[in-house]
Amino acid sequence: MAPSLTPVVVDNASSDDTIERVRTRTGLRLIANRDNRGFAGAVNQGAGEAGQAEYLLLLNPDACLVTPLDNLIEATQRHGLAAGKLLGEDGHAQTGFTLRRLPTPATLVFELLGLNRMWPGNPVNRRYRYLDRDLDQPGPVEQPAGAFLMARRDVWERLGGLDERFHPVWFEDVDFCRRAADAGYRIEYVPSVTALHAGGHSVGQVPRPYRAMYWCDSLLKYAVKHFRPLAFRGVCAAVIVSAVPRMILGMMQERSLAPVAMYFKILKLASRRLVSFQRPAA
Repeated sequence: MAPSLTPVVVDNASSDDTIERVRTRTGLRLIANRDNRGFAGAVNQGAGEAGQAEYLLLLNPDACLVTPLDNLIEATQRHGLAAGKLLGEDGHAQTGFTLRRLPTPATLVFELLGLNRMWPGNPVNRRYRYLDRDLDQPGPVEQPAGAFLMARRDVWERLGGLDERFHPVWFEDVDFCRRAADAGYRIEYVPSVTALHAGGHSVGQVPRPYRAMYWCDSLLKYAVKHFRPLAFRGVCAAVIVSAVPRMILGMMQERSLAPVAMYFKILKLASRRLVSFQRPAA
């Protein structure tokens, strides 16, 4: 029988009725933040408040469990980390999101230049998004989505949780999986454990112009942390090259000049890092 799990809900200064709704539910522990601490900060906060729980389950607010967790807990106990399958509203696996391989410099360059969107079947994208894998088959994976990921307490503490420098969102789960792999841990995929996932709930709260800024900033933080200097500078160059067409597209979508200032910030950020490679302190 699976051990009991006490759900901890961390509210990151929401402006809706989330806090009131959670307070009406029994068996939940609520942490109501006055300020938005970002995804990584809130997850670490929840993990710290979970006491001596042997297992920690990361489950996004836009995900709802469909099956029991027994098989996921068993896999986590054996390997240290495990992930279930995320299903879309159509009941099918969210291919390209629920599982990915760890990004390479080429992966991020293709993402930035829009090549993966224009040519989804290219070899880089097929490998990155596990398009060559049967999502009904269990086994080791490199980078499951942080929306549905379980870790043993000792593994979580050894890795130090999520890196809160990835603020407010993006790449904190990728970085965590990379550090887990570097530490010798295996992440087991357990497709028999599923959750419905709406997707984009939290990101949708971020104003559109800021999404590009936060995404590029976190992408560069990941690249400088895990890539060699030359590869990192290649990613910086891709950010610079892609900024102008992304800015034009953003202006068309927003029907305003608001994205201009944000993309100039992105250009300034990437240009500065292009000429100054410095890994962040551990």
